[in-house]
Amino acid sequence: MNILIINGPNLNLLGKREPAIYGTATFEDYFKELQEKFSTLNLTYYQSNIEGELIDKLHEVGFSYDGIVFNAGAYTHTSVGLGDAIKGIETPVIEVHISNVHAREEFRHTSFLAPNVRGIIAGFGMQSYDLAIQSFL
Repeated sequence: MNILIINGPNLNLLGKREPAIYGTATFEDYFKELQEKFSTLNLTYYQSNIEGELIDKLHEVGFSYDGIVFNAGAYTHTSVGLGDAIKGIETPVIEVHISNVHAREEFRHTSFLAPNVRGIIAGFGMQSYDLAIQSFL
């Protein structure tokens, strides 16, 4: 089973950025843990701060992978283009957020991805990714 984890803008700063919200672990370290835990799966990881590159990656894998775990970061709340890209592909997508976006600023309560994803997991820290992967099993 091929599952891609995609992280959007500023998530390359995990471990450094706002540790009170996002923790002190880098995503690369956590990804190694996920690969060990789900060793029977082919897990891959992609990160970009650029909206168009995220859309291109969705198009690239969206007809051949078994699942996509997607944390679009702030683009979740602003990008009609990412929502349309998800709608246009066949691979199911789980939207994830490290923080509980509904306990934060009001603008974070809207997701342009939500109408087109299989489900949403938010507020469980890095474990949100683990839960999303489990949903594909």
